[in-house]
Amino acid sequence: MTGALSESPEPLPVVLVGAGNMGRHWIRTIESTPEVRLVGIVDLDLDLAARVAQDEALDVAIGSSVSEVAARSGGAAVVNVTVPAAHRPVNEEALFAGLPVLCEKPIAPTLVDALQQAALAEVAGGLLMVSQSRRYFTELVRLRAIADRLGRVGAITTEFYKAPHFGGFRDRMEQPLLVDMAIHQFDMARYLLRADPVSVSCSSWNPAWSWYDGDASAAATFEFDDGARYSFTGSWCAPGRETSWNGAWRISAEHGTAVWDGDGVPEADGIDSLPEAPDGPEEIAGSLAEFVRSLRSGEVPQNEIHENIHSLAMVEAAVLSARTGERVDIAQLLELRYAEAVRTERRTDVRERLEQWGSVARLRLRGAAEVAS
Repeated sequence: MTGALSESPEPLPVVLVGAGNMGRHWIRTIESTPEVRLVGIVDLDLDLAARVAQDEALDVAIGSSVSEVAARSGGAAVVNVTVPAAHRPVNEEALFAGLPVLCEKPIAPTLVDALQQAALAEVAGGLLMVSQSRRYFTELVRLRAIADRLGRVGAITTEFYKAPHFGGFRDRMEQPLLVDMAIHQFDMARYLLRADPVSVSCSSWNPAWSWYDGDASAAATFEFDDGARYSFTGSWCAPGRETSWNGAWRISAEHGTAVWDGDGVPEADGIDSLPEAPDGPEEIAGSLAEFVRSLRSGEVPQNEIHENIHSLAMVEAAVLSARTGERVDIAQLLELRYAEAVRTERRTDVRERLEQWGSVARLRLRGAAEVAS
């Protein structure tokens, strides 16, 4: 990163890109966060952007170009709430305009695109952080502290059962549960284990009563580099006795077991008392707070793009395993996607940076070095 923003007492002026339903949610979060100030809204649909600004009683710049709106409004950072297919062009324009970006998950539709964006962030010299908002539930943070006290983890399991009738694109996806939802739980497992996935075996299916075109149910088991196993089972067409949107969790460890229903306080044996839950904002407000904090301090946020790629790799590997019926080696998959990223990258400077990597084996270290530089 070219340098942290000064620790000014003034709120950070931000530009929001994407005025749809999620954009409105972000607007309200930004407006309720004293550390930031919304100064612009960008959307290709200018009428929609103007209508949202009017509905939310906002006096902000409106336009279809990130860099132009930021220049006109004094914006110093970008929150990208567009659909995944639009993330790359928005992030590219912002980063090369000198604007750090907080981007909604998933950072990209594919691993190839994500790797290219990681290299793009390096070339631009700016921070690109992914909003994996479920890491910021205070009870999840407490669960992680419990897991640390319980010693070596042998297994983590998540049960996720919901029956939402979304309508729209999710109903037509090939893998709605794995692609649109499970990245949350997969990323939470990485957070709890402080480790990276090695391999996965996954199966998926669509129950006869499902209202989805693609597979709405799945079961996956991941091996992690510390020897632990993570098992996910779930469905998006499971009416009755639904779990939390976070899922229901169990951690089996060296000195005891912890369970969490995804909403309340975790329970555990093997420890004398539960650690305190941390104070702080949750969900996207927590993601926004860490983004601002990292810009002020120059510290690497936990969801910097290089670090986040392993969560997206879990999704792509699970989908591949479900399609082929075979165990997928995640390191091998990453190297295959890296080679494809080099071959297909259209920008010469980004392609050359990718070629300099030589491998993705030290991906996280690259991200930490770039943000610190």
